[in-house]
Amino acid sequence: MSWSWTLYRYIGRQFLIGVGLVFAAFAFLSFSIDLVDLFNQTAGKRVPSSIIIGMALLQLPDLCLKLLPFAVLLGGVFAFVRLSRSQELVAIRAAGLSAWNLLAPPLTASVVLGVLTVVAFTPFSSLLLQRFAGLEARYLHDEPSQLAVSRNGLWLRQGHAARQAVIHALRVAEQGVRLEDVIVFLYGAGDEFIGRIDARSAALQSGTWALHDAWVSGPEGRPVHRADYRLPTTLTPSRIQESFASPDTMSFWDLPGFIQTARQAGFSANRYELYFDSLLVLPALFAAMVFMAASFSLRLARLGGMGRVVVYSALSGFGIYFFGDVAQALGISGILPVPLAAAAPATAAILLGMTLVFHQEDG
Repeated sequence: MSWSWTLYRYIGRQFLIGVGLVFAAFAFLSFSIDLVDLFNQTAGKRVPSSIIIGMALLQLPDLCLKLLPFAVLLGGVFAFVRLSRSQELVAIRAAGLSAWNLLAPPLTASVVLGVLTVVAFTPFSSLLLQRFAGLEARYLHDEPSQLAVSRNGLWLRQGHAARQAVIHALRVAEQGVRLEDVIVFLYGAGDEFIGRIDARSAALQSGTWALHDAWVSGPEGRPVHRADYRLPTTLTPSRIQESFASPDTMSFWDLPGFIQTARQAGFSANRYELYFDSLLVLPALFAAMVFMAASFSLRLARLGGMGRVVVYSALSGFGIYFFGDVAQALGISGILPVPLAAAAPATAAILLGMTLVFHQEDG
């Protein structure tokens, strides 16, 4: 019926307005806090203020992405409470509209918002976060080691401004501790080429790469054979793993190919697979936030005590966030299957929210 579609559009619009207002407030707070933190980290390093502000802006979309489920939760609460205080919710329920019909527009809007976030917003935020990571490495961490994995093998850079080594290996074993068919390019200050090492294999030991069956050449290009050669390094197995790009610096569309490539190179890709699966279930998580918002705000609207809505909603949001962190840790460690670890928070929130709504609606 026409009145129903008009009402549904109105409820959906009110929900999106609430989410937008809460999201804008979160974005402003996140930018302010991050900007202050960056100024503290760069204190004494003579980094221009324009660079620091630019870094905060580059990191802002990723921070907003992490806060978006909370914005959906509190935005839904804000919309339902406002409808209740204006007596519109009472009139809607008196007209015979059930809680499930009332939740249909916010649920539809939240799922569509989740899909758009995954397919459009995450590639944008990952691109900006990549640029932020480059500026962070340059101005905050003095160029740490970097690692990249491609179909042609592994590339790893180590060293500092005075001396660097770029390592390429066709095959990797033991999570990067052992390399095979290794080429090392040596550079001095100002990226001056100072030598090259070709080795059959390399093993990471305490403070050195132990190269076996190596040919060492200087700038003049005359190779000298060494049965064993030691290349100093500050890398450790954990630092090699940390040198991987963070999952949220990669586009949603690029993640499947990277996961396959990393596994072929001999690295564990659980962290990236978990992030990819969590993006797939993000629309369901947004829907779960709507159920959680309705389960609190509709009940409290009827019983009174609107001031408690935000407190209960915030506690439930932090509970879901904590449960999600625990599930992710179990998924990365391999204790839980990765798809289960990614889907568990949204599934638990949907079941809990639907149970509370059923209890309020049907007694």
